[in-house]
Amino acid sequence: MKNVFVIGAASAMLAACATVSTPPQIKEAPVARAQQQAAQVANSVVDEKAVKRKVAIGRFSNETRYGRTFVTDANLDPLGKQASDILASRLVASKQFLVFERSDIAKVAAEQSLSKDAGLIGVDALILGSVTEFGRSTTGKSGFLSATKVQNAHAKVELRLVDVKTGYVFFSASGTGEASTESGEVAGFGSRADYDGSLNDKAISAAISDVIGRTMTKLKERPWKSDILKADGSTIYLSGGALQGIKPGANLYVYKAGESIQSGQTGFTIALPPTPVATIRVTSNFGDSEVNEGSVALVTSGSVTKDKSLFVAE
Repeated sequence: MKNVFVIGAASAMLAACATVSTPPQIKEAPVARAQQQAAQVANSVVDEKAVKRKVAIGRFSNETRYGRTFVTDANLDPLGKQASDILASRLVASKQFLVFERSDIAKVAAEQSLSKDAGLIGVDALILGSVTEFGRSTTGKSGFLSATKVQNAHAKVELRLVDVKTGYVFFSASGTGEASTESGEVAGFGSRADYDGSLNDKAISAAISDVIGRTMTKLKERPWKSDILKADGSTIYLSGGALQGIKPGANLYVYKAGESIQSGQTGFTIALPPTPVATIRVTSNFGDSEVNEGSVALVTSGSVTKDKSLFVAE
C-alpha cells in the first residue's frame, strides 16, 4: 500500500508541473500535394509572363520607441532598414517588378560620379513605409518541479504607394505579424532560452508578408507602357524584352498620347485619352539584362512614325 501511495503522490506532483505545450500537428490539405505543386508551377509561369512595372522603395522608418537612439540618421535605424530590405527582397524574388534603389540613392549617385556613368531611371510608383508598432514580451508559468518561458514579438508595418509625377498617395495598407518561442525544464532538465533576437526578424518578416500581397496586386493595376526606340518603316524597336515579359508573338498597341491640360478643380494635370494608331507583333528580343534589353516588332495594322508622343501599351 505504501508503494501505491508513493506512486500516486508522484503522479499528483507531476500533474502540477508546468510543461511546454505540444506543437500543433501538421495536417495534409484536402488537395493532393502533387496537385498543389502543379498549381504553383502554373502560377509561376503566369507571373513570369506579366509585364513588369518599375517600382522603388523610398523612406522606411521606425516610428516606434524600440531600438531608437538620439541619432536620427535613417541609415542607423536597424528596424526600419531591416523592414525595407525584407520588402525589397520579396519584390525582387517575385520576378514581377523592376525594383530600383532609392533609400541608398546617395551611395548610388556617389558611385556613378566615380564611374562618370549616371543614368538613374524614373519609376511608375514609389513605396513609402514605416514600422508603427513593435514590442516584445516574456511570459511564463512554473510548477512544483518545472517552469516554462515564452518569448513573443509583435510588429505592424504601414505601406503607401505614391504616384511619382504628382505625389498623390493612391494606396495604403497595413500588415501585422507575430513570432514566439517557448522553452521549459522539468526537475532541472530541459532548455533554458536566453534572449532570442531572431524573433524581431521573424515578426517583421511576417508583417511584410501580411501586406505585400495586396500591395503587389495594386502595383500591377498601374498602366504599363514602353517607348519606341526607333521606327524603320514597318519595323519597330521598342524598350523591354523577355526578362520584362515581352516575348515573340505578343501583340501590342501603339498610342499617341493625349493632350495634357491642368485642371482648375483639382490642380492636377490631366491627360486626355490617348489615340490608338497601330498594332504591332513582337518578332524577337535583344539585350542581356532588364536594363538594356529591347524587342523588335512588325506593324500589323496602322502606321508608326518618329513621333515622341507615341508609346506602346498592352
